[in-house]
Amino acid sequence: MLLTFEVIAEALRERIRSGGLKPGDALPTQAVLMAEYGASSLSVQKAMALLKQDGYAISRPGKGAFVAHPDADTDEDPGSPDVGNAPVGGMVARVEALEQALAEAVGQIADLRTRVEAVELGGTHQG
Repeated sequence: MLLTFEVIAEALRERIRSGGLKPGDALPTQAVLMAEYGASSLSVQKAMALLKQDGYAISRPGKGAFVAHPDADTDEDPGSPDVGNAPVGGMVARVEALEQALAEAVGQIADLRTRVEAVELGGTHQG
């Protein structure tokens, strides 16, 4: 059985493969996906990270996530007039997704460290 984030990611991949979402199109917002799938924000974030990791999506800071061509590094014609306006796919998208995932993981580790320290302090001051 697939986890919720895997279901969301696969549904978006299928929309991209079928042409319902084309390279350069904005992906649905986190709020829209949460409502559509009855999912938590964490599940939606994991789904988006998976799409970025697989080269299906790319983030534009302050603008959102967009469909990237999964094989853009090999299929795109560099002379195409849309190349400069379309999100970059392929390897660049994968690197960006990994950098974003790393940044998120660092933040989560810091949060967990703070929680562990709070629990440890709370455990020593019982009474």
